[in-house]
Amino acid sequence: MTDQDDSVAGLLDERARLLAIGYRMLGNHAEAEDAVQETYVRWYRLDASEQAAIRNPAAWLTTAMTRVCLNVLDSARHRRESYVGEWLPEPLAAGSPLARGGEARTADPADQASLADEVTMALMVVLDSLTPAERVALVLHDVFGYRFDEIAEMVGRTPQAVRKLASTARRHVDEERRRDVAPMQHRQVVESFVAACLTGDVATLVARLDPDAVATSDGGGQVSAALRPVVGAERVARFLLGAFRKSSDLEATLEDAAGETRLVLRRDGVVAAVATFRVTGGRVANVWLTLTPRKLGSWLEPAGD
Repeated sequence: MTDQDDSVAGLLDERARLLAIGYRMLGNHAEAEDAVQETYVRWYRLDASEQAAIRNPAAWLTTAMTRVCLNVLDSARHRRESYVGEWLPEPLAAGSPLARGGEARTADPADQASLADEVTMALMVVLDSLTPAERVALVLHDVFGYRFDEIAEMVGRTPQAVRKLASTARRHVDEERRRDVAPMQHRQVVESFVAACLTGDVATLVARLDPDAVATSDGGGQVSAALRPVVGAERVARFLLGAFRKSSDLEATLEDAAGETRLVLRRDGVVAAVATFRVTGGRVANVWLTLTPRKLGSWLEPAGD
């Protein structure tokens, strides 16, 4: 193998890491793939002398990927104005390579939020609520271990500003983490909740829901879904029971990943919907229902690929 072949192979080896970064920054596999592709396009637009002058191609790719993601995040508000219904981050199946974080490179682990392998829907929803700059700072530092001075060069800010952005974002994440329950408790509550759904009885299901429960559906205009969040235990119960009655041909299974239990619904062996849950006080407080086909791709991929 020539030095050029080694160089190309090394660049392509970065793809999985860039995808994992892109997913956490953008919350969507397809957008992460597009961002990675654009990053490599930018590399190959450089002439040979420009490429040779770059001492650390992996760092260059990360910087380019970060800037592409920032552009996507900055335009997300406008794109979502035309999105049909509610937009949810994409849930990942167990074993998806996108769930893998980076190696711990940071010298100040006390500042880390230990997010490397945490890709629960609740966390992704919190990340989606951050400003683009906060999200980038938190993901690169706390997940992938980049130093604040490295991130500062990528985003054109001072290290102090990046540290402040990450700190602000971490407070939001820590607030979400304080709501977390142990995986066993999460599964028990979800099992009880699903059993109540199957009874078809509103009162039974309401008892499994937080009084202020919210159900959010993402159909992306491709699949029938509620266009606005459904709020309140009784309204959520009636909405879900109605959905179950209309979907009697679906096979339901509970699947665990990232410390949470998901309800996966399949039609003829193909995943048609994934429900993820926030559990608070022994009840279900949030139901996030993803029905958009393009957001269910990781359930069609062999685990670990």
